[in-house]
Amino acid sequence: MAVTLTSLADLAAFGFDDIIDVRSPSEFAEDHLPGAISLPVLDDDERARVGTIYKQVSPFTARKLGAALVAKSAARHLEGVLADRPGGWRPLVYCWRGGQRSGSFATILAQIGWRVETLAGGYKTWRGLVVREVHETPVRAPVVVLDGNTGSAKTEVLNLLPGFGVQVIDLEGLARHRGSLFGAVGEQPSQKAFEGALALALAGLDPSRPVVAEAESSKIGERRLPSEIWKAMVAAPRVAIVAPRAARAAYLARAYADLTADAGRLAATVDLLKALHPREVIEEWQALAGAGEFQALAADLMERHYDPRYGKHRARMAVPVAEVTVERLWPEDLVGIAGRVAKAVGGLAGR
Repeated sequence: MAVTLTSLADLAAFGFDDIIDVRSPSEFAEDHLPGAISLPVLDDDERARVGTIYKQVSPFTARKLGAALVAKSAARHLEGVLADRPGGWRPLVYCWRGGQRSGSFATILAQIGWRVETLAGGYKTWRGLVVREVHETPVRAPVVVLDGNTGSAKTEVLNLLPGFGVQVIDLEGLARHRGSLFGAVGEQPSQKAFEGALALALAGLDPSRPVVAEAESSKIGERRLPSEIWKAMVAAPRVAIVAPRAARAAYLARAYADLTADAGRLAATVDLLKALHPREVIEEWQALAGAGEFQALAADLMERHYDPRYGKHRARMAVPVAEVTVERLWPEDLVGIAGRVAKAVGGLAGR
């Protein structure tokens, strides 16, 4: 039996014990349904081989080979990952379009006696719901943007706001990137995976309360912000954390300790600014990095690079701004700052 998804929330509501993605490993790596496990019935080479035979020889020959390969994979999965599943186990199986790969594997599971179901339309159906949410549906809740110059502890403050009853979307967390040249925190998700995670967050918003997102450019690392949330953020009122440059530099030196601990990575990142600054400026920054003067480096980067660019961007905006002025950004200060930001968000949302 095939189940039909009409909204992103349906998947959790069905309550399957496992969600099984039988597509190839590369398809799964690019994106998959939330919580899915990868049990491919054809690996990448096998999928390409079957596809070539389908086009160059005949569909019958391709299906015969595909069936043999699926049977071998099914046996491996039954003796491995699925060996401990009980008699009442209820899985959802899907492939790209809900076709032969998921149907074949589901038939084998059903013959064992498990209450298996397939997803009508497969991954393509899920992806369609994601696209509709992030590219075609206006953000459900009123958006407030948390702003502030580089080093204002925006991300940490953002993630403290739920403790004050404020709903948030952590775009940098979803994109796995801190939003600047210096902000890489590992491999980013694919664009499709980023949009899928964002779609779930947007679909779960309470439309009666504001949602806070951190100020970003249209890209976070290599991931583009989808159209609807970008439009909402550009037009949204802002709460800006205003802190002295020295306090922000001290904060950055702590927050980016992973980067400063890797001298080669830090030097390479500074070099990425060569196209924007004179050679002598880059040399000064490299000297500070090499001497371990990370707080001084952060302060100079803000003075000569980041703060001027933020200023030019804000000068083009015409939205309400509430400022939260602080003198320090030490860890013990952040909860209090978050409380003040939450109050400011409430004030803007009430206008």
